[in-house]
Amino acid sequence: MTETVGSTATPDRGSAEDEQGETLSRRDRKRANKAAGKDGKKKRGDRPNIFARTALFYRQIIAELRKVVWPSRSDLTTYTTVVIVFVVVIMAVVYGLDTGFAKLAQLVFA
Repeated sequence: MTETVGSTATPDRGSAEDEQGETLSRRDRKRANKAAGKDGKKKRGDRPNIFARTALFYRQIIAELRKVVWPSRSDLTTYTTVVIVFVVVIMAVVYGLDTGFAKLAQLVFA
């Protein structure tokens, strides 16, 4: 079980307690969190403007793309060949089943 930072709740107690061991009410916990700046609400002025957020977004995309392990040309050729062969084999199986069922239906209904 993971612990939340700053939490005093444990599996055996199940409720948050203050330093003296007394159980805090929901309103008291909310008041304590708000006083500590943990009310969970962000003010509109805390966000960067749209251009800064867009620039951050693209920087994060580029950083993630640098982590990608790109396949070599030979790997790419091998993967492509495997996919094409697999598709052709499945097409042949479906064609064979379709032809067989068509002939069977012709024998039954003709």
